[in-house]
Amino acid sequence: MLCFSHDKKKIEMKFTASIKVMPNKNLLDPQGKAVTMSMKNLNLNEVDNVRIGKHITLEVEAKDKEAATSKIDEACKKLLANPIMESYEFEVAEYQ
Repeated sequence: MLCFSHDKKKIEMKFTASIKVMPNKNLLDPQGKAVTMSMKNLNLNEVDNVRIGKHITLEVEAKDKEAATSKIDEACKKLLANPIMESYEFEVAEYQ
């Protein structure tokens, strides 16, 4: 989708991002551990090693997909994920 950017007076594209943030595999995941134990208590013994993370969606305006990807990566590094304890991955698509 194309849109006018009021401050820049030029047309930019709009993108959506789907971001998955997960605790690093080498770190304890207390929430995941608690859910794993609850599965056992519910006789769901086949379920094991639950890991709990975050799913984030956002929209971004950029001149192209490469610029949008760069902005989303910057947002993940600076705010959405803690690089010491979490990893992230995301998909970018043109807004429909």
